[in-house]
Amino acid sequence: MRNLRLALCIVLSFVAAVGGVFVGRALLPKHDAGGAALHDVLHHQLSLDAEQERRIEALETQFAARRRALDLDLRAANARLAEAIAAEHAAGPRVTAAVDRSHMAMGALQKATLEHLFAMRRLLRPDQAARFDAAVVKALTDGRE
Repeated sequence: MRNLRLALCIVLSFVAAVGGVFVGRALLPKHDAGGAALHDVLHHQLSLDAEQERRIEALETQFAARRRALDLDLRAANARLAEAIAAEHAAGPRVTAAVDRSHMAMGALQKATLEHLFAMRRLLRPDQAARFDAAVVKALTDGRE
């Protein structure tokens, strides 16, 4: 009986961990594909002048450090969610609190990303900004606009 409980606990823990990863992937925006497309538009399609390139590069360097910290916060929040799921096996108070922390971390990352986008946009000429805006909308809507 003890071995059966142990095996059941291991299986449930594994399922909870996989569930936590799935929830994290399902809830997180897909940054890489949209980010790569925006980077391509920004650096290869907008004909930036040397000063714009220099200032945008500085913004990107600053944001890269901020993004790493926010990504670590989000990963930690998702790990706490997986632990809570494994401990409670239901939507109990620990799971609910962990979901709230995860949402706060995701929100902080999204807000910082938007602040970064708007900071770069302020450096663009109106014709460049219009093309940049279109690329942002496309990235956020997965090309459906």
